[in-house]
Amino acid sequence: MTIAFVVDQYDNITNGTTASAKRFVENLRKHGHTVRVLTTGEPGADKYILPKAFIPLVTYLADKQGIAFAKVDKKVIREFLTGVDLVHFYLPFPLARAVEKIAREMNIPCLAAFHVQAENITYNIGMGTSKLANKFFYKFLHSYFYKRFADIHCPTQFIAGELQANGYKARLHVISNGVSEVFYPREPIAHENLRVLMIGRLSPEKRQDLIIEAARKSKYADKIELYFAGHGPLLEKYKKLSKGLPHEPSFNFYTTEGLIELMRSTDIYVHASDAEIEAIACMEAFSCGLVPIIANSKKSATVYFAIDDRSLFKQGDAADLARKIDYWIEHPEERIALGKEYAQKGDTFRVAESVRKMEEVYSSLKPGRL
Repeated sequence: MTIAFVVDQYDNITNGTTASAKRFVENLRKHGHTVRVLTTGEPGADKYILPKAFIPLVTYLADKQGIAFAKVDKKVIREFLTGVDLVHFYLPFPLARAVEKIAREMNIPCLAAFHVQAENITYNIGMGTSKLANKFFYKFLHSYFYKRFADIHCPTQFIAGELQANGYKARLHVISNGVSEVFYPREPIAHENLRVLMIGRLSPEKRQDLIIEAARKSKYADKIELYFAGHGPLLEKYKKLSKGLPHEPSFNFYTTEGLIELMRSTDIYVHASDAEIEAIACMEAFSCGLVPIIANSKKSATVYFAIDDRSLFKQGDAADLARKIDYWIEHPEERIALGKEYAQKGDTFRVAESVRKMEEVYSSLKPGRL
């Protein structure tokens, strides 16, 4: 098959959506498919490049989140679509809306992925806890983009349930974004201190502030080292919040290779986020044998990864998170044993199986809207 991927940002893997797109493209090509990518960034094989669009205020805010928007060029879009068997859309941005319209004119089947949770928007405008605001954005995303599709890819059953609850009528295909085979465990390394990792944008809904506060509240504050992998608008705020900790936290962005080495050199993975569609980073971490401690949020699919309550803390409660971290400091052998169970759990989410399931969806697609 010749498959067309539409994703505004493809080169800069600062978010899970981009990383997922790259993994699917690479694995589909290994399966013998031709995959074209319409995006911004650097030229490459089967890449159709568009310039970045500038949207007043929106671009400024998006840049802080590591998000780019592509400028619509109908000539490039038609060239990109000529001869393809289907189009897979990753984000509900203006580019995707323009490509979808042309693809329908050319009678090409289309699939939309749902990767932008309403809370990703509302938390960044200070309205994350407003049920009314979140409902509005789910309705807006449906009206603006998703109502055009008979088929929507949902990375988790959690987000499929959110769409159903908000009136989405399309066929919902629940398929994990999957974990690459490069994420696997090595023998645990003994450290003098407990090394705690979180991966993700430094943005309001991710709640890295809770981890900093938990380290401060811990009985063993002098034994906790924090590692934050990711960029975002709250970097300077979190650096200030960290002042006075016995060990200065590390804030850095890593290549895939560097991230794997970081995971294998840390002991605990904390996923403090209030809202999450899937949390690939958490899956990658426990696939490497890290025991996760996850915020028990009703707006996060990550909760369902927890093997038992030792891996859950009360959402928004730094003191409860501190207690969970302290437990693992006091029970190192138990932590190592549970880490092996999580590594086995990671094997059930491998990207190869996700791609196989996606190929079945591709084969079932028909031209036309819902």
